Amino acid sequence: MRVAAAAIWQVVHSERRRLATDLSGLREEQWRLPSLCPGWDIHDVLAHLVDTARTSRSSFILDLVKARLDFDRANENGIAREKRPDPRDTIAALTDAASLTRTPPAHLATRLVEAIVHGEDIRRPLGIAGSYPESAVSQGLAYQLRTPVSFGGGRERAAGLRLVDRKTGAVWGQGDEVEADSIDLLLAVSGRPVDRERLKGSGADRLADAAAGTSTKP
Repeated sequence: MRVAAAAIWQVVHSERRRLATDLSGLREEQWRLPSLCPGWDIHDVLAHLVDTARTSRSSFILDLVKARLDFDRANENGIAREKRPDPRDTIAALTDAASLTRTPPAHLATRLVEAIVHGEDIRRPLGIAGSYPESAVSQGLAYQLRTPVSFGGGRERAAGLRLVDRKTGAVWGQGDEVEADSIDLLLAVSGRPVDRERLKGSGADRLADAAAGTSTKP
């Protein structure tokens, strides 16, 4: 395995295990809270992460054919397949799948986006603080910025904006400035609502509005 690929999988495996630990003490009603991912509750997102951890190139294509080439339907079918009656069993399933290195036919950076964005889809509504390797967040953000929304990215949402990571000073794009933590930039570009006060600069309102619009689930 190439060094770059090994580094990505190390982060992904760690994030799966960390999320399982974070969710181990949830109350029954918390599992039904809406996540940041439109239309999915906390348990749905967890089941989706189990499904994507187990998805290979061949099984992705088979699932898409069964869903009549409807990507959203394929995702819903995957959630139904992996969502246990008892959420604790879904946590156990994620733990069991944590070390898998399967991936659909997509850029490996999508695995970082899956782990980090869906991690925040779950953690933020629950008030659980997330902490992710800065390099992994930056790599995921760079991928989302060059990928169209129709393919699960966020290129159009950031068009004409200059994104600045307030912690590192890293910059992406040109135009009206938006300064924020890189994790908030990644979420906004990925179509997740971000508290307006987390975004600063002349382009902040535009990015916040784009993030609050309809998103394609990564």
